[in-house]
Amino acid sequence: MNTVFILLLAIALDFVLSEPSNRWHPVAWVGNLIGLEAKLSPQKGKASQLIFGIAMVLLTVGVITAAVYFLLFYLRELNTVAYIIIAAILLKLTFSLRGLRKAATKVKGFIARDDLARARTGLKSLVSRDSAGLNKGQLLSATIESVAENSCDSFTAPLFYFLLFGIPGAVAYRIINTFDAMIGYHGQWEHLGKFAARLDDIANFIPARITAFIIVISAWICKKNPRQAWHIMLRDHNKTQSPNAGWTMSAVAGALEIQLEKAGHYRLGDNRRPLSVDAIDASLELTITAAIIWSVVIILAEVIYLA
Repeated sequence: MNTVFILLLAIALDFVLSEPSNRWHPVAWVGNLIGLEAKLSPQKGKASQLIFGIAMVLLTVGVITAAVYFLLFYLRELNTVAYIIIAAILLKLTFSLRGLRKAATKVKGFIARDDLARARTGLKSLVSRDSAGLNKGQLLSATIESVAENSCDSFTAPLFYFLLFGIPGAVAYRIINTFDAMIGYHGQWEHLGKFAARLDDIANFIPARITAFIIVISAWICKKNPRQAWHIMLRDHNKTQSPNAGWTMSAVAGALEIQLEKAGHYRLGDNRRPLSVDAIDASLELTITAAIIWSVVIILAEVIYLA
């Protein structure tokens, strides 16, 4: 039952405590490490950069995950209570439902006050796209898209790998996802980050589809439109460049009967209802409900396994 206690304590910590500042957050430390590693990358040669990128990811994930594994192995033998507490803290650091809600609500407040300049700045904590010049509708769409996509990255996926491989699995996922966020996109780090981007796609393949399906269920619980969520998810999930993000974003778009758009890239959903700040609250309601459902599923799976 230790796994259940660890999960419940980790969720409680996320609910009660705000995120540590970057100065004290291990994920930020990993980000700083990735930045230092990237500076050592070969400046020329696609193959050299690709090989270096593969080595970066495998070495970083391997060393940190092994350290976490042996730390927890030692604590489990030393003291069960200490093991559960430290394990819960480590697990909590791999997901952040409260942080996602706080960031989205902050952007929503700026948009509601028509302070679009500060909304564009706040959006940077949610998405990697260039937010300069986005109008009100585009800011609303980008915020809702981020809430939908991060419901997988920031909650479902870490707990999926926790269920399969324990704390080391959740930690490994978070490191891979951090690599993708920092260097796994086209541009300066295209070849250096290609392996990280593909590995992140693989890691999120199953969790993204689980999350989308649970969002459809959440649409029914939250009295939105589950039938439309299912229809739009199946119709539009492949319109995004990412093989995973389209699943959760299209499910949310369908549930809320809105259209989400990234100019020049995709349109998800039908424009039955206008975008508004209330849609941000509704997207958060859907994703939080989905997170509760997923938590219950994991606890039940662990209880059944132990039985």
